Amino acid sequence: MSTITCIEDLRRLAKRRVPRMFYDYADSGAWTESTYRANQTAFEAIKFRQRVMVDMDDRRLATEMLGQQVSMPVALAPTGLTGMQHADGEILAARAAEKAGVPFTLSTMSICSIEDVAEAVSKPFWFQLYVMRDRDFVIDLIDRAKAVGCSALVLTADLQILGQRHKDLKNGLTVPPNLTPATLLDLATKWRWCFAMARTKRRTFGNIAGHVKDATDLSSLSKWTASQFDPSLSWDDVKWIKARWNGPLIIKGVMEPEDAERAVDAGADAVIVSNHGGRQLDGACASIEALPDVLQAVGSRTEVYVDGGVRSGQDVLRAVALGARGVFIGRPFLYGLGALGEEGVSRCIEIIRNELDISLALCGLRDIADADLRILKPGSYPLPAEKLDDEVSV
Repeated sequence: MSTITCIEDLRRLAKRRVPRMFYDYADSGAWTESTYRANQTAFEAIKFRQRVMVDMDDRRLATEMLGQQVSMPVALAPTGLTGMQHADGEILAARAAEKAGVPFTLSTMSICSIEDVAEAVSKPFWFQLYVMRDRDFVIDLIDRAKAVGCSALVLTADLQILGQRHKDLKNGLTVPPNLTPATLLDLATKWRWCFAMARTKRRTFGNIAGHVKDATDLSSLSKWTASQFDPSLSWDDVKWIKARWNGPLIIKGVMEPEDAERAVDAGADAVIVSNHGGRQLDGACASIEALPDVLQAVGSRTEVYVDGGVRSGQDVLRAVALGARGVFIGRPFLYGLGALGEEGVSRCIEIIRNELDISLALCGLRDIADADLRILKPGSYPLPAEKLDDEVSV
């Protein structure tokens, strides 16, 4: 195996080692995937101002997210079917995050259950919630997360209706995979994945097992989501969820300032500017492009994070310079997980940390808390809509 120096190296290795249907599940977007691609290209368009002959000693990346000390402003995002990128994937990712001092967020649609992950780590993690018509099931999930000590609840607001991802349909995605001739041929070249999966008992949706017994493949899951994911979800629901949870609440999937304001009014302690990694509304703008308007609307009232398209420590620095309090990464750690398991997730975090540290220094700063628009080239970064015609002094 060649030396791994960047997230792209992990992606290429994961593509070789993870069965096609699960790799494509993670590395795809809705419809034409235009928003999926835009998430990355929008970051690439933002340019830094390089500074020289400044003191670069004693650099500091540590900060706080929701009052929690973190080693850098990065958290692992909730990702469905993480345990199909590698056996026991959620457990391995949570362990790597804990060692690195960054938050890990467990998805409702995880393979390892809330309790599985809690048994594997010594510090609290965050839990992501989807809201179903069956409110008893929602209440049960909230109570289970509270019971194991989860320290924040991440409510995903942009999956009331499931966006179509062509690759999943064409690959015939199932959990676990159906053993068709095409699948068997693919699995024959993925022996590491098969060997690890054969040694674990966790091969279906851990948080749903016992509640939705027939949700074991894409077809049955789709039927369940069609009948249970609540398209009438409203801000009033957020209020009772907040009351039931009675802890820090993050709303994920906010792209417009009006929705950000409603989220804060409903009790959100933070919002994540997110288009679901380009997996929902194809044709939406990039998350980083939506960040300035959301910050202008609620940045003084709540913490604002961003996800979507982050592939490097430079992207983290760009987001923080624009005003984000933290950045969530999804695909990068999934690449690491698929490539090398827990070691790969740790390597992903290490790569991002190193790139963030060096880039901060080359921009002339020693503390991530000092990163702001001054380190970005004027004209290369998005501005709030009402300031597009204004001159920004840096």
